Amino acid sequence: MGDVQRLVQDAIDGLVASGAERGLQVAVYREGELVVDAVAGVADAESGRVLTSDTPIYSSSTGKGLTSAVVHTLAEEGVLDYDVPIAEVWPEFGVAGKERATLRQVLDFTVGLPAVPADTTPEDLFDWERMTAALAAAEPWWEPGTKVGYHPQTFGYLVGEVVRRVTGKRISQVLAERVAGPLGVADEVFLAVPREELSRVARLEASGPPVDLDQLEAMMPTFFKIAPRAVQLSAELCNRPDYLAAEIPAGGTVTARGLARVYAALLGPVDGVRLISPERLKEVSGVASQGVDEIFGYPTQYGLGYSLMRPVASPPPGPVIGWPGADGSSADADLGSGTVLAVTKVSFTPGDFTTVGVVSDVVVGALG
Repeated sequence: MGDVQRLVQDAIDGLVASGAERGLQVAVYREGELVVDAVAGVADAESGRVLTSDTPIYSSSTGKGLTSAVVHTLAEEGVLDYDVPIAEVWPEFGVAGKERATLRQVLDFTVGLPAVPADTTPEDLFDWERMTAALAAAEPWWEPGTKVGYHPQTFGYLVGEVVRRVTGKRISQVLAERVAGPLGVADEVFLAVPREELSRVARLEASGPPVDLDQLEAMMPTFFKIAPRAVQLSAELCNRPDYLAAEIPAGGTVTARGLARVYAALLGPVDGVRLISPERLKEVSGVASQGVDEIFGYPTQYGLGYSLMRPVASPPPGPVIGWPGADGSSADADLGSGTVLAVTKVSFTPGDFTTVGVVSDVVVGALG
């Protein structure tokens, strides 16, 4: 793997030694080849269990990349169509102004269903039928297709239910069968962790000062309307076995290596496996929606199922598709250079992508 492997390993060893991070995984693919597979620190601070490259880590919205990969793989196979009204495959959805809403509008975050019910509990999140029924009955916040806004939790249920309706299977199963299995990473990327695999998962650790929810809500009132306090992500919630095992495909439990391999197979062949055609990749990575985000209030830009913006300033050579996570993790693919970077973390650092920036600078500096 050469100099870039050594440079990244040195960087993450330093981050762990300094106390900035507890445990880190970094994987880099370049034109279909794994060029970095680096790991440092522990998977569980209490037990001292060592973090390895095949230790899955819950990585919140970074896992959305898996959900979108499933959709595009099925579209490539002709199983679903982005532009068919959702109500054609999910009849209960076709009410309250959503009769013509499409999967494309879910993927580009213009469908107008960003909120879970205000009284949602963690246990409700685990109840697929309850959550999808609530979304089917919901009235959009705006006419589908007319505005753009992030859907942090509902994205997974909306996409997952469409997948279930067209395949008869849960999206976690489709991921294993159609995406992760062919790529040899079915034991490294999960949208719902099998009970027998839970003991392998890293234990997240809250990092930094406690989050002042009152202050945060005052700064981001709309966000708290779409994601009530009871279901705001935290290390405590994301360590719960019932949370990890539940089908909540707005996030995922992954290794950096496994997730990077999935992204690499979107860009091109990986050991003979390519998930989508160059033509579909061009469609997926093009600007599908942009404007001021109705939830966060800042300019945003989405492709189909992916953000087109990075969480750090390090500029890659070309356009990117990817996702950051609320825990401080990130994964993205640079279409210009064919480089995929995935960073997964044991320390739960809400909104802090300092480590991703450090690693990205090293990778871009070494590979261009």
